Amino acid sequence: MTDYANLFRLDGKHALVIGAGSGIGRESALALSAHGAQVTCADRDPAAAESTASSAQDLTVAGEIGAPDVSAYQLDILDDDAITRAAGELDPVDVLVFTAATNVRKRILDYTGEEFDRVVSLNLRASFQLIRAFGKQMAERGGGSIIGFSSIRGTTVEPGQSVYAATKAGLVQLLRTAAAELGPSGVRANAIAPGVVETPLTAQIKANPAWYDAYAHKGALSRWAQPSELAGAVVYLASDAASFVTGSVLAVDGGWTAVDGRFNPPN
Repeated sequence: MTDYANLFRLDGKHALVIGAGSGIGRESALALSAHGAQVTCADRDPAAAESTASSAQDLTVAGEIGAPDVSAYQLDILDDDAITRAAGELDPVDVLVFTAATNVRKRILDYTGEEFDRVVSLNLRASFQLIRAFGKQMAERGGGSIIGFSSIRGTTVEPGQSVYAATKAGLVQLLRTAAAELGPSGVRANAIAPGVVETPLTAQIKANPAWYDAYAHKGALSRWAQPSELAGAVVYLASDAASFVTGSVLAVDGGWTAVDGRFNPPN
């Protein structure tokens, strides 16, 4: 009989969170730890990774979560060799979460080749390398959960989002293919598609009140998300509650992709 009371528990699982130093990655690491996972907080900035790991320890002292097994790990996912080393050095990974991304907001005609390569390298190629390195290990052990962060921009676009949107749509198809190829070995692969979230990546929009407000009122909830509001989706996809969920895109967008948002007709 299914133990529904502990369906979301992650005891005995090791979660590697890429981009854990800030924003969604940080909150994901804290949430996974709170549900019992051993968590490795990986980030290019070692101080940021250490800060997240320390925060998990602080929550323990405050009595908010159980005693966590949380550590920091410096990892630059633009370095293929570093990814290979991490796969060899770290404890076997049961849950892989990657949130790191970048964006260059320019119209297509203004984009440079260097900017194109920079966005594609981090948002798509690095994701490909992570899936290859850790997905292989999961398949060999007979199970695991891969969780990548796409975006509403993988579905809906606006001027200035061409390359970012293309990478986020590409990531969905990459994860779906991973689900198809690794599924027979017990590995699940899914995408989370956030809406507008207050993170360093959206600082440019937040600095413009008109732009910020326009985004806030596009969705059904008429506000931006906080990074912590994405953490529940991560825990769900990592847990046995999602044991039959793979190849999916979970929208956590406040209704952005459901609501037209241009005009509220009169009654």
